[in-house]
Amino acid sequence: MTVTIDRQTCSFDTPNGPRHYCASELMIITDADKAMSAVELDGERVYITEAEADALTVAGATDERKHLKASDSGSAI
Repeated sequence: MTVTIDRQTCSFDTPNGPRHYCASELMIITDADKAMSAVELDGERVYITEAEADALTVAGATDERKHLKASDSGSAI
């Protein structure tokens, strides 16, 4: 899904056409199961890149992301 940000207005290209939102209406979250950032749009979870998440926060979105820590014994982190 393509995210376009113009000042504080964000557009998401969806299969049903573009959706427009004010960035301040959006909350970026972390989906722990997928280890990805996401935003909820009208009850639908949309996954975004970290670069898109960062750009949305600069535009005014609320950043509720959580840092995940790997729990596997062979993990580098």
